[in-house]
Formats: sequence, C-alpha cells, structure tokens
Amino acid sequence: MKNIQVLPADSYTVIYKSIITEKDKEVVSCLYQPIIGFAATSLYFTLISDMENNEFVSDEKTHHHLMSRMQLKLSDILIAREKLEAIGLMKTYYKKDNINQFVYLLYSPLEPNEFFNHPILNIVLYNNLGKKEYEKLSNQFQTPRINLKDYDDITASFNSVFSPVVGTVMEKEGNYQEKKSNNISIKGDIDFDLLISGLNKKQYHEKCFNEETKTLINELSYIYQINTLDMQGLVKASLSEKGLIDKSYLRKSCRDFYKFENAGNLPTLIYRKQPDFLKKPEGDTSKFAKMVYTFENITPYQLLKAKYKGAEPTDRDKRIIENLMIDQKLNPGVVNVLISYVLKMNNEQLNKNYIETIAGQWKRSNIETVEEAMKIAEKQHKKLKKMITEKEEKTTVPVKKQKSEEPVWFHKEQDIIETTDEDVEELDKILNELI
Repeated sequence: MKNIQVLPADSYTVIYKSIITEKDKEVVSCLYQPIIGFAATSLYFTLISDMENNEFVSDEKTHHHLMSRMQLKLSDILIAREKLEAIGLMKTYYKKDNINQFVYLLYSPLEPNEFFNHPILNIVLYNNLGKKEYEKLSNQFQTPRINLKDYDDITASFNSVFSPVVGTVMEKEGNYQEKKSNNISIKGDIDFDLLISGLNKKQYHEKCFNEETKTLINELSYIYQINTLDMQGLVKASLSEKGLIDKSYLRKSCRDFYKFENAGNLPTLIYRKQPDFLKKPEGDTSKFAKMVYTFENITPYQLLKAKYKGAEPTDRDKRIIENLMIDQKLNPGVVNVLISYVLKMNNEQLNKNYIETIAGQWKRSNIETVEEAMKIAEKQHKKLKKMITEKEEKTTVPVKKQKSEEPVWFHKEQDIIETTDEDVEELDKILNELI
C-alpha cells in the first residue's frame, strides 16, 4: 500500500460495488468484527450510512465528517480502513489534487458458507474466539436439515404456469446491481520457479499452476508457515494421475505437516516471528544488538517456553499473548519484549490486566520495532521508580524499600548497555535451542 498522507479536509465518495443486505450486516458484526475489531466494523457501517435513499453513489464528503461521526482520530480511521481493505470489504482509489480525492468501494461480506470454508478467515476466527464461541457462531449460521425423503416434489415449472410470448428479443447490456464480494489478498513468499524446477515435467500438466492454484498455495504457505522447498514436496505428493493438484489432499497434507512440526497444535499467531522489514539491520555486534536479535528471531511461544524452563506454557498464558497480537495488533518482536518486561516487573507472572494496560499504551504510542519497545519499557520503568520514590519521601513512617529488578537492557546510556555473564548465557541458550 502506498504511504499517502490523508488530511481532514480531503474528500471521499462511497460507491456500492454490491447489494449489501441486512443479513450481510449481521455477518459483518458476527464473523468479521472478531477479526477486524470494532473500529473497522463501525467505519464500514458509517460508510454505508453515507448513502441516502438507497443510492449506489454517495455525495462527496470530507474525512472531517468521518472523524465527527465516529469520534475517532484520523489515524485510527485510517488503520480501520486498512483492515477493511485487507479483509476484502473495501477497496480504495486515490487522486491527488489541491484537495485530495478518495473513492471507497464497498463490497459484501462472504456468505457464511464461504467464510467458514475459507482457508484463512476460518482459522483466524477460531483462534480469536476460542472453541466454544466459534462453535456457537457456526451453529448460528447453519441451515437446519429437514428430511424430505417421504415427500414428493410438486413444484410448478415456469411453462406450466406462463404462456409463451412472441415478440422482440431484448438484448441490452448494462452494469446491473449484483451481489459481489472482494477476495482478500495474500502476498506469498513461495518461489514458484524454484518449486516447479524440482518437479519432473512428466508429473504435472502444463495448466497445473494456474492463478487459482498459486493463490491457494500462497494461502496455505501463509497459514501453515511452509517454505518453498517443503511446499514442493507436499505439492508433488498431491499430484493426481492427470498431473493436476488434488486441492483437498494438498490442504490436508499442509495441515498434517504443520501439526507434525508443532506437536499436534494448529496454527496461531503466537508462533509467528517479527516481520523482516521491522528488524534491526545486521552488523552491530554489541550485547544490546544481540538482545534485539533474540527478540526479533524467536516467537512469543518460544520465549514463553524458555522463560518457563522448557515447560509448556499454560493455555491461559498463550491466550493472553495471542490476544495482544489480535486485539492490540502488536508485532511478535514487540510482544516478546512485553513478555520479558512484565515477567521481570511482576514476579514472573503474566497478569492479564497488567499486561493489557501496558500493551494499550504501547499501541497508542505506535510501537512497532523491538528497539522502540525496549526504549519505552525503560522509560516507563524510570517513571514508575520516580513515582515510588516521591511517595516514599512524603511518607512520615519509614517504608522498607523493595528492590525493583530491571530488565537487563535498562541502563542510563542506551548505547553502552552492559549485561551480566548470566544474562548473556541465557540469551545464548535461547538462541542455540530455539532458533
């Protein structure tokens, strides 16, 4: 996505690309909101309300109008817009002018059947809600099965009711209203040239790797974190006698592969690492840089497990961490710093309210990188120590000072941070065992 600055005075026009029904709104509220959050859902409904008299093109409005209606900052509205775009409910077009102009195309959500069979949305919804809520929603959108075995179909046909009409044949093309959903876009990391080069040309049909199949492979690689070479083996095993990919078999193979690699667990966000574009450039050999590298290159799950001396983290703790990544949209490396900080500050315990309070502060401060997270943690800790000191100085009765153990990266000068041999040994152990 292009980084385009949006100002409150910039205008926008909303265009319906689909018929959006009341049932569609229910689907967005029930199935999409647990993924995109309340603000994005509210933006979708607000843009719908901009339409008047069932028109399909709205009047031109300003982004200040949205800010007033939603009582949100423009930056929050733009984040919500990106979520709608990413999940396929909206597309955005831009024209530069004295007052920039935006066109927002709105699409229908997927039908419940399509949603629950979607390879990505279905899994994300399950991870966000948990088994109990997921099954409740699934049952809510299921059509009841009625046994008609003992009934006869007596439905009337068209020609049994209406007489044939002789007249001019009407052939008129037009852009008529229709129900239309927009596909979500996955930018995959699969190198198809490398994947195909490892296959025997006699094994696959020339039309085997069409756009639809490539999209599926990219989606599966994203969901199950499968690299090109591993995917190559899975694709090879899924080829039919006609040289085409058995898509159902490939889905099952990718799922089984992931479960095998992850002790039977299905994918969740806590197994993801910091995105490469948000990592610190390599070359710095300081101990501080090594700590940054550690937080960037292990998953929150791996860090939790290391902190608990190799024991499996509890479902409660895993759910807390996953919610940080889902609700607050914190990056994995930032979550790693937050885990380490909270455990150090809170007697090696993950208190849900405590960690969510800090996570909210970090999200509002737009913390995206490990270095930013480490610096804000240091700043907040110094502020807390100062408040405690001032309170103790005002107290007439002497108070026994409690030692506030600092995370190892805290120091007066960030550039010359020193760590103990024990700290370095712990980091080395994490790197050697988990990366």
